[in-house]
Amino acid sequence: MQALTILYHDEHYVAIDKPAGMLVHRTRIAEEAEYAMQRLRDQLGQHVFVVHRLDRPTSGVLLFALSSDAAREMCAVFESRQVKKRYLAVVRGWTDAEGVIDYALREEKDKEAQQALTRYRRLATVELDIPVGRYPQARYSLVEVMPETGRMHQIRKHFAHIFHPLMGDTTYGEGRHNRLFRDHFGSERLLLMATELGFIHPYSKASVTIRSTPPTDVAALFEKFGWCYPQAASYFTG
Repeated sequence: MQALTILYHDEHYVAIDKPAGMLVHRTRIAEEAEYAMQRLRDQLGQHVFVVHRLDRPTSGVLLFALSSDAAREMCAVFESRQVKKRYLAVVRGWTDAEGVIDYALREEKDKEAQQALTRYRRLATVELDIPVGRYPQARYSLVEVMPETGRMHQIRKHFAHIFHPLMGDTTYGEGRHNRLFRDHFGSERLLLMATELGFIHPYSKASVTIRSTPPTDVAALFEKFGWCYPQAASYFTG
């Protein structure tokens, strides 16, 4: 079994580069599935504690605490919105150069909608000579996404709301475009990657930024589109 890539590790916290398709922890609906918390626990030989989550199909920076006290401290940082999060996403169509999506989301049907805010900027575009529906070409954007709240499926729901759904999103996306990516590029995953997590360390008070870059299959897709992006995962503190 291949080891998880560790992006950051100190006496209180550890961050991994979570693969797409891996659950963060065991759930009732997928008890037999592989999940990151147990894999990391076995790899380190010690308990780890969840402090935030990524959707199963999303890859990238995922942070754990190494004690319950450290988890409580970091959860407070997340809850106070003092964590800077950045993602990369591939979406249908050409987005505006930048924008703010301020649209309340309901996490469960019987609950009230809660404030949700996502900022983004467009990094690159591509136009493919592949017809989809009544259009002779297909257009896509690479966007950098900065969510300021952390609602369930926030990025996926927000971009669907502005009619730029994420590629590979089988819940909120567009089936014809997902098929195009599968048939022409062999891409079957959700094209959403958590690329950066930044925070003030609760114990050292240092500024910490943890980064990852898209896996090799996504980097290869970007290369086909003429989109330049580094391939090696890395981290730094400062």
